[in-house]
Amino acid sequence: MTRSDAASGSGSILAINSGSSTLKFSLFRAGDSPVRELSGLIDRIGSPQGTFTWMQEGASHDDRRIVATLDHASCLEPILECAQDKLAREPLLAIGHRVVHGGRDYREPQRVTPVVMEELQRLSPYDPEHLPAEIELIEACARRYPRLPQVACFDTAFHQGMPNVARLLPIPRRYDKLGLQRYGFHGLSYAFLMKELARVGRQGEANGRIILAHLGNGASMAAVKDGKSVETTMGFTPASGMPMSRRSGDLDPGLVSYLARTEGMSADRFHRMVNTESGLLGVSEISADMRDLLKEEQSDPRAADAVALFCYQAKKWIGALAAALGGVDTLVFSAGIGEHAPVIRARICEGLEFLGVAIDHARNQQNDAVISKEDGRATVRVIHTDEEREIAASVMALLSTD
Repeated sequence: MTRSDAASGSGSILAINSGSSTLKFSLFRAGDSPVRELSGLIDRIGSPQGTFTWMQEGASHDDRRIVATLDHASCLEPILECAQDKLAREPLLAIGHRVVHGGRDYREPQRVTPVVMEELQRLSPYDPEHLPAEIELIEACARRYPRLPQVACFDTAFHQGMPNVARLLPIPRRYDKLGLQRYGFHGLSYAFLMKELARVGRQGEANGRIILAHLGNGASMAAVKDGKSVETTMGFTPASGMPMSRRSGDLDPGLVSYLARTEGMSADRFHRMVNTESGLLGVSEISADMRDLLKEEQSDPRAADAVALFCYQAKKWIGALAAALGGVDTLVFSAGIGEHAPVIRARICEGLEFLGVAIDHARNQQNDAVISKEDGRATVRVIHTDEEREIAASVMALLSTD
């Protein structure tokens, strides 16, 4: 694609956001500000009974069917099939991918080349939950469209400028030279939220002391000052930080040797436990979905414990990030829980008045854009995140300079 092609908007950008067992996508009409035309979700990847849900932009209802997607690469054809009418009018200019881990070197989106693919293969052991599947999907796209540009957009890139003290792991120094350090994730979401804050916030607000809370199936927070990440909750892997739907968050490392001695637990089994069997699901033994747990918390103490632990740990992390920032001017809630669970937002913020955080309960219940009290020192916002739009914008920005 030439610079004039990108500027003219005469084509489409496919943005693919892969998770460990789900895949979200959006098709955008290219231009200075990409326009979403179609979006969808494939879940239960690896099952012959996966669900494929998609919606045309502006439609009143979505479409749904069962698909057999045994791996991420097999998701490509159902996506292209549902987009075929739009692609007949506006053919693909490029495909953008969310790539969870970019290692030390990738600070910006990268056009996919053999060198980039070689580096992603090398980084695969850093994140075996995501990177191998993302690599397979990029390769499937290359087989389907061998001449089409593909762009890797890295979740770690947003945090690349963190101070060294925030990146170091307190383990023997030789491991730092091997790339074992704190990276942080959810960077595409955070990059989008910062742009939105600059757009909707008060003048200069986006340059203040900001805590961004991406609370979804995966959950993390980031401390941002002068527009740059200075600290975040996730570290070397996305399993660290606060508890999530199925991930444990931070644990005492002594658990590894204890469970190996007492239960014969292998490293692979421990990895599976902390990534898929822990968090809300592990504590509640009921569900990984916060909506289910809120319905059951009055009748099941395990559900109540899971909800309480999530809110307690989130509150602790806000305090820690505020300490790293020297205070907080703006707190932003986003992602599935952050955007749609007012009771969770209220419980997290309760007791944070010493930081200037005070919730207006009527605004909070209504999911208003600003849910803090008028006289609160800190502004508390709810902002919808859009990782696919961030991917599309990154693709346009990169390819328009080629």
